[in-house]
Amino acid sequence: MRNFTSVRAQEIPPSGIRKFFDLVLTMEDVISLGVGEPDFRTPWNICESSIYAIEQGVTSYTSNKGLQTLRDALSRYLAQHYNLNYSSDHEIIITSGVSEALDIAIRAIVDPGDEVLVAQPGYVSYGPCVTLAGGKPVPVRCVEKDHFKLNPDTLAEQITKKSKALIINFPNNPTGAVMTESDLKAVADLIIDHDLLLISDEVYAELTYETRHCAAATVGALRERTITLNGFSKAYAMTGWRIGYLCAPRELCDAALKIHQYVMLCAPVMGQVGAVEALRSAEEEKNSMVNEYRLRRNMFVAGLNRIGLPCHVPEGAFYAFPSVEKTGLSDVEFAERLLKEQRVAVVPGSVFGSGGEGHLRCAYAVSRKELNEALLRMEAFLNTL
Repeated sequence: MRNFTSVRAQEIPPSGIRKFFDLVLTMEDVISLGVGEPDFRTPWNICESSIYAIEQGVTSYTSNKGLQTLRDALSRYLAQHYNLNYSSDHEIIITSGVSEALDIAIRAIVDPGDEVLVAQPGYVSYGPCVTLAGGKPVPVRCVEKDHFKLNPDTLAEQITKKSKALIINFPNNPTGAVMTESDLKAVADLIIDHDLLLISDEVYAELTYETRHCAAATVGALRERTITLNGFSKAYAMTGWRIGYLCAPRELCDAALKIHQYVMLCAPVMGQVGAVEALRSAEEEKNSMVNEYRLRRNMFVAGLNRIGLPCHVPEGAFYAFPSVEKTGLSDVEFAERLLKEQRVAVVPGSVFGSGGEGHLRCAYAVSRKELNEALLRMEAFLNTL
């Protein structure tokens, strides 16, 4: 019998994050710093609004674009907080998480043979989504000496006549790097000079610690050539609710909407109701979570440096990205042995692209008590090397 699996499906690797997470599920007494998920519960007022909606029979489909009340609220919120101005009628789509927003954005713009530049280290879905759309992902390496920011000179070296778009994610998963307005301006100049499109995944926009997030679409003339992706999972501890959104100029939004109509129809209405409530009344809870992440970051990063794992201070998201190069082990070897010998789960940096080699992604979205214990176990492991 012939192999019925498509060539594209065969080409994409399984998620390196899930590989470690699945292994953790088979073990006891593991401190998991692996999966990028808040350890907080969704604020109760958000839950209560959705429960009430269900009780009132709000369980049907919504418009393909999403609830009008949610799109209106998002349009106001983005304008007020990030100076992003998108029409709620024509330039916003509510999606089933940011993952779907990424998928339909890429499929809306990529033709077979197109090259899509991908800033790396970066989230594991970017490259495979480009491949599944028939495009060719081209990594653009972000390195530690640049604080893992996207270097415009490095970007320029990778641009060819086939280049169509650039995917970035700042604040960054897995490094916690942040791009300021001046950082983005140099990148914007290249995008415009080479007539590229930008896909900017800003799901960690609310999680910054030293500076306010700068939305890429507000920089220079990028607004008309940027697709902005965001969602509620990280800032409001709503990962399982699967509510994201895509914002783009009308022509691009219409193209993405056609794909969304066929593959998803609409995001779950109960989650959309909860998202409306999040924007309306969960600001205090969100800020409280961000403040706790800041405390954890300060404590954990200081601890990593103390035990001999050099780590820059992440300015956003909730990930530390220490180097293991001085240990003589690869990031994969280090992560596998740390899990087996000390029951601490981290993710090898190389699963996020070549720029992540020699590093570990450690999510500090767990309690300070667990972070302290993780540091003790990691130090004990280092002492055996």
